[in-house]
Amino acid sequence: MIPLKHMSLLLLLLQTLSFSLLSTYEAPEDKEDIFASRACPAFLVFDNAAYLVDMTIELPCHCKPEEAHSVVWYYQKKLGSLDTRALTDFQGTSVVDSSKVGRGGDLRSRFSIRLFSLLIFRAQKEDSGHYLCGTTKGDFFYGYDVDVQEAHRVSFPWSRAQRRGRAAAVAARAASRSNQDLPLYQVFTSFWPWSVCDRCGVRGEQTRVGLCYVKSDYLHVRYRWTSQTVASCGSSAVPQRFGLTQTNHQGAELGVRSCQVPCPPKSIPQPEHQALLEFLGYNKPAAHGVPIYYHNHPVDTPLILSCPGAKPQHAVAWDQGSRPLYRSQYMEGLNVTFRLFIDTGHHLHFSPATQDDRGSYYCWIQGKKAAEIRLGIYYRLGRKRLLSDPESLYALRIILLCYGGMTGVFVLIVLLKYTWRTVRPKVAKY
Repeated sequence: MIPLKHMSLLLLLLQTLSFSLLSTYEAPEDKEDIFASRACPAFLVFDNAAYLVDMTIELPCHCKPEEAHSVVWYYQKKLGSLDTRALTDFQGTSVVDSSKVGRGGDLRSRFSIRLFSLLIFRAQKEDSGHYLCGTTKGDFFYGYDVDVQEAHRVSFPWSRAQRRGRAAAVAARAASRSNQDLPLYQVFTSFWPWSVCDRCGVRGEQTRVGLCYVKSDYLHVRYRWTSQTVASCGSSAVPQRFGLTQTNHQGAELGVRSCQVPCPPKSIPQPEHQALLEFLGYNKPAAHGVPIYYHNHPVDTPLILSCPGAKPQHAVAWDQGSRPLYRSQYMEGLNVTFRLFIDTGHHLHFSPATQDDRGSYYCWIQGKKAAEIRLGIYYRLGRKRLLSDPESLYALRIILLCYGGMTGVFVLIVLLKYTWRTVRPKVAKY
């Protein structure tokens, strides 16, 4: 039972909060239906969109008839191919937990449909192709030409060798262009703006994504970008005779540089809100003021950690306890012997997870510490083991040693017994 004193305090706080909320809340005006105001194109065209590997892709269905209450997303690797896959349960919804999505899985296990938009978690290069928004009858409303590019190069501005290599590549490209009077196409890298510093108060890093694009007057007119003469290198708008798939032009680039910014001042909650939280028991802050997540994982198996609430355009950083995990040291591909690395989609990989990986991991989003993940590693019981497993080899070695020891003891006992029987009659004669 709640005491009368506490009950009166609770009613007073709720009344104060209700008045404050009513004073700041304004009912939104009736908004126009976006699907009713935007007509679908009479001729199906494809929006060209390029992304980096391991990013989460969101493809909104910008238009649909008013009578259509659900959409079906279709996938074609090549336009006009008979191999067409429906990425839906034909109810307009498919919910996937992104934290349980692994790399390299089938496309059907890495997508989700939310509010008519298609989400693809940890996109891979094999996911490139055509995505069409339509109905179960096969009527198409909107289409995308998605190009997922791999980061073939990670550049650090403070590296002199990389600066010299970049200058040589630019000079060679300029010389090749000068030898051609009217080139059919030009390949260039379009960079996103530098992200914000991924940490505050300590040394952090900034990242910049550069994607490969082609400029030409001979692109397919059915594909559109911000410019009719520009498309991504892996787009179907690029003619095959350009031969970009056989050259080293196609691919993305990731830039990383150091930064350090101060942390913003912490906001102080209003007294009435703080009193209500204290009364309800929600005033216990988590460690370092961030929410705590718990995750248990079996030993000697791959593990991928995602920062809760992170998006592809966010700046994300990871700390192992109090030790920062900088991309300049733990970026994927820098050292093939590292079990721990960070991919281009801001995911932390363990390949595989061991008992030494137990502990707390902190992730930062846009320069603020966002979450603490307490990782536990356990041994799985009843798992079918192979003969090549380390545990199996160790057990086999112990069994063989025990068998060899027992065999040696048995042979020694037999020899002693035989010797005793042989020597005993001779001693009796004397």
